[in-house]
Amino acid sequence: MKSWIAAALAAAALPAAAASYTVDKDHTQPSFEFPHMGISVWRGKFTRASGKVNFDRAAHAGDVNIVVQTASIEFGHRAMNEAAVGAEWLNTEQFPTMVYQGKMRFEGDNPVALDGRLTLLGVSQPLTLKINSLKCIEHPFFKREVCGADAEGDLERGDYGLKQYTDGGMGRLHLRIQVEALKD
Repeated sequence: MKSWIAAALAAAALPAAAASYTVDKDHTQPSFEFPHMGISVWRGKFTRASGKVNFDRAAHAGDVNIVVQTASIEFGHRAMNEAAVGAEWLNTEQFPTMVYQGKMRFEGDNPVALDGRLTLLGVSQPLTLKINSLKCIEHPFFKREVCGADAEGDLERGDYGLKQYTDGGMGRLHLRIQVEALKD
């Protein structure tokens, strides 16, 4: 039997008890996209994130706490990176982190969304993220459970004080958090 099939079967047999997971900073890089002058779409990511996930399959409950280092923003464009960390945008000196905290919402046995809050520039607003996928397996190297998920949602940058260049729908930002976390 192929090893990935065996790992998937082993993960399916794991007990459904409450567990705590630590976010793998090397496999978690929240990304985003937003309109640029209404003619194209800018995409970027944050390269440093950490956090915790609590997950109880049996109780259909869970929560996440993701902390993003805002100075780790990366557009693949040096001038844009420099502008983004400045006082008019992310103001990373005064606000070095962005935090998402949410509770899992289930439909039957499946987590389908995170109902939570995003705190950016000292402003905290409600933000629901749709869970596109969530899978857990036994990690092939660490021999303990690892879970991976992909969640996404939309926000208005202006709601967080990022008012520059938000006219005509340009303030809409699509946030995506892909995460991997190892069981503690």
